[in-house]
Amino acid sequence: MTSRRSDILRMLPLTPLSFQILLALHEEDRHGYAIIRAVEDRLGPANSPGTGTFYSALKRMRREGLVEEIDPPPELKRDDSRRRYYRPTSFGREVLSAGVARLAELIETARALELTPAEQS
Repeated sequence: MTSRRSDILRMLPLTPLSFQILLALHEEDRHGYAIIRAVEDRLGPANSPGTGTFYSALKRMRREGLVEEIDPPPELKRDDSRRRYYRPTSFGREVLSAGVARLAELIETARALELTPAEQS
């Protein structure tokens, strides 16, 4: 039987899109299009994923246990029955946290090698 920690490490490194989806859902529960918009707001329109790519990633992330579909908030139940709302699972939050720690370690290594923009000036 594998430990939870090894399950988390097995998910790393996150793909850039998975990382962005988890960041968007870390901020708040959202429906699919709102997740796309949050990612686009962060990355800019030129770097935002296509809808097919996005929904494929979201489906994979559900299968991997990183995100889960939830009921819409009560005030939005009648908003649009086609909308699906999502939130990160506790496992997804742990994987995001581990992914952030991994990136922080990489940045520290780059700084030590004087590879970050501040050190290159």
